[in-house]
Amino acid sequence: MNLTELSIKRPVTISMVILVIVVLGAVSFSRLSIDLLPDMNVPVALVYTSYSGSGPQEVETMVTRPIEEVISTVSNIDTLTSVSSEGASMVVAQFNWGTDMDFATLEMREKVDLIKGMLPDGAEEPQIMKIDPSMIPVMQVGVTAGEDQAALKQYAEDVIKSRLERIEGVASVNITGGLERQILIEVNPQQLQNYGLSMQQLAQALTLENMNLPVGQVERGQNELLVRTIGEFSSVEDIGNVLVSLPRGGQVYLKEIATISDTFKDVTSYTRVDGRPTVGLTIQKQSGANTVKVSEKVHKEIAKLEKEASFNLKFNVVMDSADYIKMAIDSVTNNAVVGAVLAVLVLLVFLRNLRTTFIIGLSIPISIVATFILVYFADLTLNMMTLGGLALGVGMLVDNSIVVLENIFRFRQEGYSLMEAAKLGTGEVGMAVAASTLTTIAVFLPVVFVEGLVSSVFKELALTITFSLLASLLVAMTIVPMLSSKLLKVNGANGNNGDKKKSSLSKRFNDWLERFNKKYQEVLGWALDHRKRVIIYAVIAFVGACALTPLVGMDFFPATDEGQFTINIELPQGRALEHTNEVVSQIEELVAKNVPEVESIMSQVGGGSGLSYSSGGSNTGSVSVRLVPKGERKRSTEEIVEALRQETQHLAGAEITFSTGNTMSMGMGTGAALQVKVKGDELDQLWSLAEEVEAKIKEVPGTREVANSFGEGQPEYQIRINRDKAASYGLNTTTVASVLRNAVSGQTVTKLKEEGQEIDIRIQVGEEQRKHLDNLLDLPISSPIGVQIPLRDLAEVVEGQGPNQIERENQTRVITVTAQVQGRDLGSVSKEVEAKIKGINLPNGYFIEFGGQNVEMMEAFSDLGLALILAVILVYMIMAAQFESLIHPLTIMFSLPLAFIGVVLGLLVTRRTLSIPAFIGCIMLAGIVVNNAIVLVDYINNLRSRGMGRREAIMQAGPTRLRPILMTTLTTVLGLLPLTLGIGEGSELDAPLATVVSAGLIFSTVLTLVFIPVVYTIFEDVVNKLKNKLLGRGKDEVVRTIEG
Repeated sequence: MNLTELSIKRPVTISMVILVIVVLGAVSFSRLSIDLLPDMNVPVALVYTSYSGSGPQEVETMVTRPIEEVISTVSNIDTLTSVSSEGASMVVAQFNWGTDMDFATLEMREKVDLIKGMLPDGAEEPQIMKIDPSMIPVMQVGVTAGEDQAALKQYAEDVIKSRLERIEGVASVNITGGLERQILIEVNPQQLQNYGLSMQQLAQALTLENMNLPVGQVERGQNELLVRTIGEFSSVEDIGNVLVSLPRGGQVYLKEIATISDTFKDVTSYTRVDGRPTVGLTIQKQSGANTVKVSEKVHKEIAKLEKEASFNLKFNVVMDSADYIKMAIDSVTNNAVVGAVLAVLVLLVFLRNLRTTFIIGLSIPISIVATFILVYFADLTLNMMTLGGLALGVGMLVDNSIVVLENIFRFRQEGYSLMEAAKLGTGEVGMAVAASTLTTIAVFLPVVFVEGLVSSVFKELALTITFSLLASLLVAMTIVPMLSSKLLKVNGANGNNGDKKKSSLSKRFNDWLERFNKKYQEVLGWALDHRKRVIIYAVIAFVGACALTPLVGMDFFPATDEGQFTINIELPQGRALEHTNEVVSQIEELVAKNVPEVESIMSQVGGGSGLSYSSGGSNTGSVSVRLVPKGERKRSTEEIVEALRQETQHLAGAEITFSTGNTMSMGMGTGAALQVKVKGDELDQLWSLAEEVEAKIKEVPGTREVANSFGEGQPEYQIRINRDKAASYGLNTTTVASVLRNAVSGQTVTKLKEEGQEIDIRIQVGEEQRKHLDNLLDLPISSPIGVQIPLRDLAEVVEGQGPNQIERENQTRVITVTAQVQGRDLGSVSKEVEAKIKGINLPNGYFIEFGGQNVEMMEAFSDLGLALILAVILVYMIMAAQFESLIHPLTIMFSLPLAFIGVVLGLLVTRRTLSIPAFIGCIMLAGIVVNNAIVLVDYINNLRSRGMGRREAIMQAGPTRLRPILMTTLTTVLGLLPLTLGIGEGSELDAPLATVVSAGLIFSTVLTLVFIPVVYTIFEDVVNKLKNKLLGRGKDEVVRTIEG
């Protein structure tokens, strides 16, 4: 007894199984995590080493190169890059996809341990960490509370930060803006010299005076009492009253030789929300944490903090990734529901019978619920890919049930009983239905096994569609025959279920379908009589589509409209923070004036981009803009950004770039659209070539924000110490540099404890003296023998310019020129850029490489092209096994070039480009378009096996299978319609895929009904002629074979 017979004979058992599926599906769904994209294990790790006070060239020579040399010996490294900047080295290792990153980072740590002792004094221990795209900042929050920014900053550090970091799923909270209190001791170098003192002596005096020390214990009667000295500072006055011993005898109060003030630390960044000063919080989630749940917990916690605070504490959420995720998930879910409703309406229109519509329509919810169970146990999440897979497959879920029910219905019309019709009808098409399902599923196997970004992103989509189609196959082979044996009724040729009064609409549709069927019979007969002409027309259409392909264009991933963007501002190196603040304020005003769709604006000056891990210098800033939801505005984010680009062009001296806050791109680790890497040894020559490349790229229409990674040099004073003179006083370069750094940058020598808080006591040269280099040259340096030597006696000062940073790739210096693309497809712009750059004459030892999204796109297309070839081979193998023939599958494979015509026209009409999702759609199409041809050819073979002639079998099979073919095609296409139209947030990712499948399926179906029967006869004739030649049979016998 097979599964179909069991379901027909045990309806109660099958009903209980359905209930179990529903219950388990509901439980599984409630436990699924929600995120925008699947978790991606990007094989990248880095080594970060801090070397304060050193320039980029020193960092490159003394830190970066030794680390590069040992890291390059680690297994499975694909690319090794590094950035040497002021005071820091970062070496990034990109491994081959599939590398176990836990073992890779362990091996990196072992290699770095070998050379730690060779790093220069002052270099901190290298930190090794994996890069995880899921650990991006998920929220930006502005905090306000009156005018006291210092108190607010302290409250944020002491209370808010710790409370939020306790939340499960929160990795860290970074605080920007506000003021931080300090006790500042400012000294005059000339005055120090007059007293014969140095800053080291003042720092030592403060440290020794500010402490409580235990002395021991004494007995008093029967008790032992602790004895300790009390010397810690309790006020600013205590600090000023510290006595400093003079070298020539005597003492002087600190307040007499220094200015002591209770003030704030130098402002290194400003943070504003909607123009108001604020303390900014950037919240980063842990790897693998549920973004939506983390956001919900953070919102609850900040509501508690507002309620518990004794002052007017307010939180303003400027950016929340969970908002877009929830809108995108809701949008895809709604599209899936609308698609399912449209598919059911198609069934109702064709079947004109509520019972049959109910039987087939039931396959959608049951398949979806069963899919949730499999998704849960496969450890997947609810994201754009898994839900997108369901939305894409919702129209296909009824295909198997349609074919099965239509065949059961035909047996019922022929007079069989309900039980017999259900059993025989399902059995007859069972192999064809299983084969069509397997061909659809088989195309995803190569995608799952392809390595790289494509597999990481689309693996869950492939698995979800596979799960849902397997569930729909099981439903078609069990539940549909079981319900048909109980509910299906037939009366008349049209299966009207006994209703004598048909609606006029139903009658019109039935009349139209009959006329269409007759017309199709005429066209099919004509095609069989004019086979050469049909083939020529098909070839012309296919060649035309190939000719139109270059007009489609190529992109990596479609841009998404997430309703937020960031304006990054960079002024020339060395520009003061206040000047940068003025420029950022101008941009804030421009945004407020020109963007009525704005919901909130968060600005950071001196803190880099709001979504950046690193902080910027005093010459950088950012303005993060959050827009109202997509449905409440007429302009897209890209249109708003392009308008602002034009408005900000007049800001001379400022390099302004825009990023559209694309969470998908950040999650996928994609960089700039275009990258051109100029490689060589000498920085001056590299910079010259990079500027030439930059100029060439700017000539190409559609390029925006062209810049190079080298930038302008950093203006600097280079203090060159005379080693001989320093050595004569017992000094060395490190000692002199350390004293000078403490004088200019300041040194935190101790702390003042006050009301449970620890306030830094900082000593440095006075502001007036720091402004003029001549004053600093009077700074006295204490020698080991007690002599005070002015700095000018030990060093000379040269004004120069050093590199901003030095980049290397695979241990060769490189300057990267980057550009974004606007208004054109990435593929055509890349071709023009490459053509322009080929004309540059390169000196010996210098060469140019291309990178960025274009290179990643071509690599992905190459992988997907291989996947498509493998998918086609698998589809052929499955069909060959089903038909037990090598020829009939070849006939069916001719559906694929017909689908290609639809793909090209669909993308051109919708003005969408060939992107990664569109390519995935092409692979899906390879498994879908053959289904109609499988059903048609399978039925032709069945009729011929019953003794019918070839032409007669074709002329009967075509019209007979027309209704189920039209139904399955329309349910799939209309099920995809909401996704094809790109309705709602996040739809941009699925729209190209849905467009390719819909357009390809429509054209393939229309042409398959005529073209495949023609190819079927031609192939058979050719095979028979070859057989006859080999066997030497006569002409008359050949004719009989062909006609038979």
